[in-house]
Amino acid sequence: MLRTPTGGAGHGTATGGDTLMSIGTVLAQLRDEFPEVTISKIRFLETEGLVEPRRTPSGYRKFTARDVERLALVLRMQRDHYLPLKVIREQLDALERGEPLQLPAQGPQRELFDGTWDPAEGERPTAARIGRAELLAAAESGEEDLAEWESYGLLTPDEDGGYDSEAITVARLVADLGRFGLEPRHLRAMKASAERDAGLVEQVVAPLRRHRNPQTRAHAEATTRELAALSVRLHAALVQTALGVRLH
Repeated sequence: MLRTPTGGAGHGTATGGDTLMSIGTVLAQLRDEFPEVTISKIRFLETEGLVEPRRTPSGYRKFTARDVERLALVLRMQRDHYLPLKVIREQLDALERGEPLQLPAQGPQRELFDGTWDPAEGERPTAARIGRAELLAAAESGEEDLAEWESYGLLTPDEDGGYDSEAITVARLVADLGRFGLEPRHLRAMKASAERDAGLVEQVVAPLRRHRNPQTRAHAEATTRELAALSVRLHAALVQTALGVRLH
């Protein structure tokens, strides 16, 4: 049974007789309850400040039993209550202050997505769609520009001629890059790279969507968003490193 974290030493500090574990050992312990967890997931939760393992002089992570309990609690709050990391962090901070957890009822929770969605009700509703004229107005561009973007696969209308609302962001960025002389044909490599990244994410998420446990299948949505965010951050970091610049 999971023990509630208590105050005292920081959760990344071993005390007295604590046995230190490698990240591989931690993964093996967690996978009985969380078959979808990976080493990358544990590292991600560390970067988000949700667990703070000790580091050896050579840089290897070492976890205590309390760290494992904390990770299990985080994963349980994600799986059973669909809480975002910000809220989970607040819950953990409250526990450190000796306050009780304030969790919503267990099970899929309704989520804001141009309305609300309950996984128990079936498929998530499609995101808001926009028309061609609305897209052109938002991007401050003309029909000729849009036709060129479509010809290079940067934007693709659906069968009804509409677009996903995210197309506005794509159109504005393509238009902004065009002002620096980067034409749609130059951006095909970015599109191809994005599709490869999406393919990698799908490889990870596909087994979750096929899992017999309905909660694991529902968790695939949050995992997809998390992996997408990590991919975007990695791409930005690699571009900055290659150019030798910092954006922030």
